[in-house]
Amino acid sequence: MNISDRALFDIPREIVYLNSASIAPRLKQVSKAGHQGIDIFSSPWSITSDDRFRNPEILREEFARFIEVDADTVALVPSASYGIAVAAKNIPIEANANIVVLEDQYPSNIYAWRRRADESRAMIRVAQRRTNNSLTESVLNLIDSNTAVVTIPNCHWTDGELLDLVAVGEAARTAGAALVVDASQSLGALPINFDVVQPDFVVSVGHKWLLGSYGLGYLYVDKKWHSCGIPIEESSLTRRGSEDSSQLANYVDEYRPGARRFDFGEFTQFISIPMAIAAISQLNRWGSLYVQKELFSRTQHIRAICNRLGIETLPTERSAGHIVGIKLNAEQQPMKLAAVLKSANIYISVRSETIRVAPHLHTDEQDIKRFGSVLKEYLV
Repeated sequence: MNISDRALFDIPREIVYLNSASIAPRLKQVSKAGHQGIDIFSSPWSITSDDRFRNPEILREEFARFIEVDADTVALVPSASYGIAVAAKNIPIEANANIVVLEDQYPSNIYAWRRRADESRAMIRVAQRRTNNSLTESVLNLIDSNTAVVTIPNCHWTDGELLDLVAVGEAARTAGAALVVDASQSLGALPINFDVVQPDFVVSVGHKWLLGSYGLGYLYVDKKWHSCGIPIEESSLTRRGSEDSSQLANYVDEYRPGARRFDFGEFTQFISIPMAIAAISQLNRWGSLYVQKELFSRTQHIRAICNRLGIETLPTERSAGHIVGIKLNAEQQPMKLAAVLKSANIYISVRSETIRVAPHLHTDEQDIKRFGSVLKEYLV
């Protein structure tokens, strides 16, 4: 573990924060950028038309560099559900087709597809979670020539079970189906090879593994949708020439280039955009492979503690590597354990009967030992 990374985060020494899968720990530079954004927004007379578009384009470029795609394929969105709604609005779904999802999938990636299924008289197919079957196998078994959309995460939000996007992407293309990925629980911690996976849409919130602010996320849109795609909103800011505010009443049909037609209406955020730039810039300094390796090191330490205590965790080969799902039974009272941990200034999440442990680069050996000590005391 590189302990020097902790100094970049604004976390008191007495806090053990293992809940990055919910809201990311705050980088000092991200907080500083947010305060500077507030100061700028407090002086609106100093804001120029150029200010509205310059920072979003810097962010688009930084994010595209981090995930290794063309900046023209990136749209800025306020939430995962917004990005999923864009995908659901654009992908054609015929009657009697099927849409493949996961059992207990995060609801932001469910409700839009339920509506489309009702509207199109299509069927939702649910890939079940099995002890002896991986989620990837369950998904692949449901894809056939009638599949219109496969819409899944890169890993399950409750315990980090990994899905093989390369295999699923190949199966979807063979079936003529679109692939939609909600990467909110992985992007920033687990790289996606976009050239190999070839997804149609990938969405992620910015406030989890991408270390940014709440209410600003990212939508990757494959180039096939750039010229024909229909946005959720018809904002003046997404139209060609919108940089010149004096000409906004000269209505135009053309959109700004690439995926920018899918930007949400108020993407020119004066506070959250600078925060996101600071976050993605730091991720670029680290590099995605470094983050993945360091997080895997931390979760392996946590798994080792669980193994010594005889606690079941999802096997490493089926896990994403940045989340540990600790399986407890009802008698062990997961919610009570969460309360005990919180009283010791240790923060995790409970998802069903699973204790979800999600460290980040601020997590050091002292943090992990404190977590293990309280866990042992509770279970013994």
